[in-house]
Amino acid sequence: MSIETKVPAGEDLLAEIDRLRKERNAVILAHYYQTPDIQDIADYVGDSLQLSQMAAETDADVIAFCGVKFMADTAKILSPEKIVVLPDMDAGCSLEDSCPPEKFKAFREAHPDHIALTYINCSTEVKALSDIIVTSSSAETILQQIPEDQKIIFGPDRHLGGYLSRKFNREMLLWPGVCIVHEAFSETELLKLKEEHPDAPIAAHPECPPTIVDHADFVGSTSGILKFAQEFEGDTLIVATEPHIIHQMEKALPEKNFIGAPGADGNCSCNICPYMALNTMEKLYVALRDLEPRIEIEENLRLKAKESLDRMLEMASSSVGKGDIGAVEIEDIPEDEVPSGD
Repeated sequence: MSIETKVPAGEDLLAEIDRLRKERNAVILAHYYQTPDIQDIADYVGDSLQLSQMAAETDADVIAFCGVKFMADTAKILSPEKIVVLPDMDAGCSLEDSCPPEKFKAFREAHPDHIALTYINCSTEVKALSDIIVTSSSAETILQQIPEDQKIIFGPDRHLGGYLSRKFNREMLLWPGVCIVHEAFSETELLKLKEEHPDAPIAAHPECPPTIVDHADFVGSTSGILKFAQEFEGDTLIVATEPHIIHQMEKALPEKNFIGAPGADGNCSCNICPYMALNTMEKLYVALRDLEPRIEIEENLRLKAKESLDRMLEMASSSVGKGDIGAVEIEDIPEDEVPSGD
């Protein structure tokens, strides 16, 4: 059925999405990197893991996850009894793409004395091959619980792994994946922007390369950056992560000025996540109408992947939800040896 000819527009589209939400007993989740219109219609806005946890706690029969595929997969891992739909199944992730399961498995087998701390931005299959899943703030709590003589593989984000390695003086074997959004920030353009706003602090996500992180006044996960935005003194903040997060900042803190860190072309256009942008209001409507595209995970694989997620929650329950995963409202948000990857 053609989206172009069968989908309502304008206020009718909003009304139809709301009708389907009620008819399907659905909960709509939106990541901070989604466009403002999707954020504003969602039941919950936040980072991926907490969104999945919140959806699991509802009595919804359907989860419509406006994010990328690994996020919807995580929702299905935690809520196997619920129908999980993703508006566009092509909404992937460069980090997930960088770490094919068969190559990660071979790499693990080549380093049997290492345990795998794996960033949540990976496929279900890679989660199942990992010892502990980490998020961008729970990683610190978990890393400090692992004996210093225990060898570690960290993947798939080499920038996050490198940041943790430098911060804790902990050698780790890094998988060479990167987030194409955070990789796009330009140090030269950032320094030019800083000259224009010398009193403005810089908040950066640890997925950024060291050339950006080293200039930051605050380094933290998406919701950590939101919390910093609420608490910093001053009226202007430079934000080095996907720029759609600024929508939540401006809603909660209209008196402050938020500037997206520039890419190599001197603006933020190259820093918009192309995968997140594949989700649209029209596709959300179709997903709720047809209950497709639908996430399906084989049960043994789901259970194996859930083991590594459960280990994270056991080791870092106090940090999960405080700087790594966002809340619905901002007010509530209390290089080593590298494998080729080819």
